[in-house]
Amino acid sequence: MRGNPTGPLVYNLCMGFLRWGATAQRKRARILRLVLALWLVTSAGQDAPAQSLVLIHATVIDGTGAPPRQNVTVVIEGDRIRRITGPGPAAIPKSVQTVDAAGQFLIPGLWDMHVHTLRRGRPEAFLSLFVANGVTGVRDMGGDLLDQLPQLREEIAKGKLIGPRIVAPGPVLDGPQPLSSSSIAVSNDEEARSAVVSLKRRGADFIKVYSLLPREAYFAIADEAKKRAIPFSGHVPYSVSTAEASDAGQKSVEHLSGALLACSGVEAELRRELEAAVSGSDTAMPLPALINAQTKRVLETFSDQKAEALISRLAASGTWQCPTLVVQRAFAFLDRAGFTDDERLKYIPFSMRHRWNPAGHLRAAGGAADDFANRRRAFQKEMELVGRMRRAGVAFLAGSDAPTPYVFPGFSLHDELALLVQAGLTPMEALQAATRDPARYLGLSVSGTVEPGKIADLVLLEADPLKDIRNTRKIAAVVLGGKLIGKSSLQEMLAASAAFAARN
Repeated sequence: MRGNPTGPLVYNLCMGFLRWGATAQRKRARILRLVLALWLVTSAGQDAPAQSLVLIHATVIDGTGAPPRQNVTVVIEGDRIRRITGPGPAAIPKSVQTVDAAGQFLIPGLWDMHVHTLRRGRPEAFLSLFVANGVTGVRDMGGDLLDQLPQLREEIAKGKLIGPRIVAPGPVLDGPQPLSSSSIAVSNDEEARSAVVSLKRRGADFIKVYSLLPREAYFAIADEAKKRAIPFSGHVPYSVSTAEASDAGQKSVEHLSGALLACSGVEAELRRELEAAVSGSDTAMPLPALINAQTKRVLETFSDQKAEALISRLAASGTWQCPTLVVQRAFAFLDRAGFTDDERLKYIPFSMRHRWNPAGHLRAAGGAADDFANRRRAFQKEMELVGRMRRAGVAFLAGSDAPTPYVFPGFSLHDELALLVQAGLTPMEALQAATRDPARYLGLSVSGTVEPGKIADLVLLEADPLKDIRNTRKIAAVVLGGKLIGKSSLQEMLAASAAFAARN
């Protein structure tokens, strides 16, 4: 594979602009955007011919569950996979670019099915971090840039901006006093239905529900979403049980929210305490403190019988789980100095890194040693639940929740895949949770596997991910919409992102 000879020039331009100390952050962001777009144009000219790309001698792991195929030729024309032949030699026209992938492993492009990048103040450099890590698609889980999404998609599609494919719900629907300022507050049936109608009209791909929704509003959302033929996903609100959410048609549950509580022998009592805290009752404990206090009780009252009943119900209802184990782990280990010294912090702007201080995070409030010990026990119990769910046939999606504290755009999806395997999924099942299964979940029939007719979003790896899922990090190249981005270009993208973070 040829590198991009203009890459160092573009990188130096980027560094020079970022050192322009008198320039405001917004102007620097626009400049970085221009430089990265210039990089993409020049890179495409070097690494990706407009017409055809042929990968030869590759080992293909197609994502369907079939065994790997060795010494295969993959012919890409435009943005589609046209032919897959082999094993053995194939006739290759001289006019096309050929990449010798001998000893390398071709997998579908990865999806991170839980991110938060479409919010004001989130740098566009994060989008290129996904691509540099082989993440060619993301499901954004709530932000305030829904109306800008069509333009963003168009810029990515035309090569003006480096980024993955994006599906998004727009603002989250939460209770009367929402946890986020970018949420839509709903209190009752009428407000809930109006919000669903408005979001669908504005182009939302789905509806995202959140933790503080009142029961009346939640079930109104479920009903209106069904009428409007738009899926809804998200947290299981404190006012609703996981079983009720599954029965109501919630398509996916994020973070295993409500799962441990649903396995407690005193679930009803604990839920009443949560509802009192959400309503602001004078006798209620503040919500963050209550969540810390309840964690220990949930673990002490865990019921295997209730767990089996819940898992059976989720499997029967087809309720997907996006456990985001990587962020659950972060919440459990925020008190560990080594954990918060991650070298990947260089890709996070200082302004955001400063806000990642564990003492200031909602779920780290209080931060007592016993609280963290309980969270670590809860994390291990959640890992066990994931394994039990998988064995029972519950479907999974791989998601990271980037950029939550110590969850890094692009990078942390690979951490999530490793945690899924640690929890009990096979490497193939973990890989499918980031490739084939997101396509099935989203109804993208032309995505998710390496097959003729599918969109050519692909990742070429230097080692076998089925032997060790951590090998998904060993990226030799990314193919994005049929355009090849070689390893040297991926490294330049990372360097540009690090440079941006260093000055912001």
